Amino acid sequence: MLLDYITPELIELQVQAQDWQEAVRAGGRLLVESEICEPRYVDAMVAAVEDLGPYMVLAPGIALAHARPEDGMLKVGMSIINLAAPVEFGSEENDPVYLVISFGGIDKESHVQMLQTLAIFLMEDKNQELLKTATSKGQLLKAFSSK
Repeated sequence: MLLDYITPELIELQVQAQDWQEAVRAGGRLLVESEICEPRYVDAMVAAVEDLGPYMVLAPGIALAHARPEDGMLKVGMSIINLAAPVEFGSEENDPVYLVISFGGIDKESHVQMLQTLAIFLMEDKNQELLKTATSKGQLLKAFSSK
C-alpha cells in the first residue's frame, strides 16, 4: 500500500524548479528532511540522470527519481512533488515533466517492491493526472489510501 511509504511531509505541491536538477533535488530534500536518506543519495539521483540520461522519465510528464540503496538510503520511502511549471529532462517521448516521485529502499528487494506498488498505481491514467494536478495533499493521500 502506498500509504506505507508516504506521509504529508513527503508531499509538496506547485514546486518552483528552473530545471530537472532542481526538481530532483526538491524531491530529494523531502527525503533528507524526513531522515529517509542521506544527502549523498540526492546527489546520486542527479548523477544517475547525468550519467545515464533521462531513463527515469518513464511516462509522459512523470519522472521516478532514484539511485541505488547503497548510495545513502536509510529507510524505505518516497516523496512526491508536482511542479508549478514543467521542466525538460531530455526525454523525447515523455518531456516535459510535471511530477517527480523520488524513492528508494534499503535493499534491492524493498526498492523493487516499492517500484512495483507505484507502477500499479500509475497504470491508471486518472491516478497519473491526479498526481500532476493535485492542489492539496489530502487529495493525494485519499487516492493512495484506496490502493
